[in-house]
Amino acid sequence: MAAVHTSPGETTLEPDGRATLRFRREYPDPPAQVWPALTESDRLARWFGSFTGDARPGGTAELTMTSAEDAGGAPSSVRIAACEPPHRLDVSISEAGADPWDIAVTLETAPSGGTVLHFRQTLPAGFSPADVGPGWHWYLDRLGASLSGAAFPDWDDYHPALVSRYS
Repeated sequence: MAAVHTSPGETTLEPDGRATLRFRREYPDPPAQVWPALTESDRLARWFGSFTGDARPGGTAELTMTSAEDAGGAPSSVRIAACEPPHRLDVSISEAGADPWDIAVTLETAPSGGTVLHFRQTLPAGFSPADVGPGWHWYLDRLGASLSGAAFPDWDDYHPALVSRYS
């Protein structure tokens, strides 16, 4: 049985030719309850990766991916550019020899009292939205499953099925 997905995000082209991915998700929990799933290592590990280090603005942490599909690699360095609980988190994720991945997440209270999550990443030069978009779509759906206690979506339902939507 195929997983039920939220709709994929949008892609825009920046003046310098790089692509920016944007996703919007709604969760029934208020921002104060969604925020720990983004900023506490044990909660983040449930759907994305765990971290150690100085996770405050200007600090650097080491991120280790935890999903079966991405686990096993070397940790990535994460610089915390902005952290305004429970509404804004901007990070820069770096691996040796590669351009950083600058990611911004904002949480706002939905009219229902739940959370609207806005995710944005301008891709480093040379990265295609088709290579990155399905993964972020999948991870954000994993976040939703983690918050609700539902089963995690299957990666095979996302890739290659969604690649054409980001091309």
